[in-house]
Amino acid sequence: MKTREEILQIVVTELHDTFGIEAERLKPEADLYNDLDIDSIDAIDLMVKLQKITGRRIQPEDFKAVRRLEDVVTVIERLVNGPGH
Repeated sequence: MKTREEILQIVVTELHDTFGIEAERLKPEADLYNDLDIDSIDAIDLMVKLQKITGRRIQPEDFKAVRRLEDVVTVIERLVNGPGH
């Protein structure tokens, strides 16, 4: 099991390494589209990378409601730790 903080760090590292987003912009409340300039193609790329990291398939409908960085963490947390964690 991973903590929310560990998952957040994984997502932050991926966003920084993949898209070159400065670390200071990668806050949990950051809006992926408006604050971080992630477009729909970038979101798919992120989803694929996170699937490789977690070893779990992320369903597109799970990612549909994702708007903020903390939403990504919630989706990954559910996948990794199971529902209710």
